[in-house]
Amino acid sequence: MAKTMNEELGVAIIGAGYMAQEHARAFAGMDGVRLSAVFSRSPARASALAAAYPGMLVCNSVKGLWEQSRADLVVVTVNELAMLEVAKACFAFPWTVLLEKPAGYDLENAGAILNAARSAGARAFVAFNRRAYSSTRGALDRLAKIDGPRFIRVLDQQDQAEALNVYKFPETVVRNYMYANSIHVIDYLRVFGRGEITRVTPVAAWTPESPGVVLSKVEFSSGDIGLYEGIWNGPGPWSVIVSTAQERLEMRPLEQLTVQLRGERRAMQQPLDPADTEYKPGLRYQALQAIRAARGDNANLATLEDSWCSMKLVADIFGLSS
Repeated sequence: MAKTMNEELGVAIIGAGYMAQEHARAFAGMDGVRLSAVFSRSPARASALAAAYPGMLVCNSVKGLWEQSRADLVVVTVNELAMLEVAKACFAFPWTVLLEKPAGYDLENAGAILNAARSAGARAFVAFNRRAYSSTRGALDRLAKIDGPRFIRVLDQQDQAEALNVYKFPETVVRNYMYANSIHVIDYLRVFGRGEITRVTPVAAWTPESPGVVLSKVEFSSGDIGLYEGIWNGPGPWSVIVSTAQERLEMRPLEQLTVQLRGERRAMQQPLDPADTEYKPGLRYQALQAIRAARGDNANLATLEDSWCSMKLVADIFGLSS
């Protein structure tokens, strides 16, 4: 049963790396919220995380995490290759689940996670923290007041050699790097595009044997049009531009929104939510929404179904759909 605003809500964390630490910091200090327990395959890192939050338990399994904490919300921060196994273990218990993105290392894996959640009747969400940026929310607020079609352009940059040799990511993750990393910007096409996706048309196709420029046109039932521009193994900044007849909105870097009005040359920088500088951008707002979800209230979070749709868009853009 969902807890009321007057009842304390427990948050458990799986994983103890960088993102686990940032999520813990985002939840810490919230009224009526307690960081209750952590489980990690690295007990030393779990102990170090728990030491920062008095009363936080260290557990040795997902089952133990549930049994010892009875947490209302569990935040899963494991790597892509472990996500299916850990998510399925979490779905066995009646807490709300927040999975770090991506929820799957490819479309098939993402589908297996979604099917597992549906079979278990789990209440699961995915942590697309860029949706929670104050820049993204500010852009959506402005766009809600504007009629007419939108042109959405997302610019992506990826370097598989760097991911493999510098960051030491597993080969499977690097081979599927469009799911592991490009989804962060590709998801913006669905955030800003209205209606259903009716067509995805390759302009410059993905060539896995010699990655370079990838261009794809995305059409929506609303009349909105998107363009994905991926620069693979070359330089380029992540950015998002939404053009309408009245305003041009640009996020570059993604955390910052600038607005150019029709008839003006100058772009005006919009103020940031202070939480996006005090915490990893988007995480405090996202944590607040996750607490709402765990209490049974409506929350501005991506569902697991929503996440799968963005994974499907990635597959369509790169010609990887079965």
